[in-house]
Amino acid sequence: MALPIIETPKYSVKIPSTGESVVYRPYLVKEEKVLMIAMESENQEQILRAVQDVIEACTFGKIDIKKLATFDLEYIFLKLRAKSVGEVSKIGLKCSNCSTSNEYELNLDTLEVTAGDVNSKIMLTDKVGIKMKYPSVADAQKIGSLEGVEAIMKTIIMSIEMIFDEDNVYPAKDSSTQELQAFIDSLSSEQFKKIEVFFRNMPALKHDVKYTCESCGTVNEFEIKGLANFFG
Repeated sequence: MALPIIETPKYSVKIPSTGESVVYRPYLVKEEKVLMIAMESENQEQILRAVQDVIEACTFGKIDIKKLATFDLEYIFLKLRAKSVGEVSKIGLKCSNCSTSNEYELNLDTLEVTAGDVNSKIMLTDKVGIKMKYPSVADAQKIGSLEGVEAIMKTIIMSIEMIFDEDNVYPAKDSSTQELQAFIDSLSSEQFKKIEVFFRNMPALKHDVKYTCESCGTVNEFEIKGLANFFG
């Protein structure tokens, strides 16, 4: 005799960057095990792959995961996690004064993507400009374990949509990585800072925390940002 199949509820979530509504289900025990193994590894590439696989399964393959902006992926996954194992995530936070670990309860359902004042079209001179796009999940995978300046430069190059002047538009897809790198390298510090502003103000999933240390009474204030930091 076949065992009964338990129906899972369905919910909907809006993709922050597009406003598109997507139906999803909570993840199951088999998928939670994959996530737990990835989190225990503390390997960011493995965590990213696991999160992608779970979102794809739970949204019934209706999303092109690799085209999502990185903040879309984080937002969808945390909403999914809230419906799967509970809205409250208990996070251990280290006191800035005495280093004691304090338990902080974070309601995942209250988290939203914060959008800064972002203009993707950046004029570098009176005649030459650049149009940027948000880094995608595919871009994040290509960066992999790179760190520091190398990771920053690769992110910038992959986020160029086009370069333009008074007469022409030069789509980034028609240029080699070396050509784009040479263009960025030719910028002055002031021009480069204009591009940095785009990344600094782009939408992000983050949460401001304020708590009093149980051990020494120090009031701690800081920002939680990055998918792994939202896990209990």
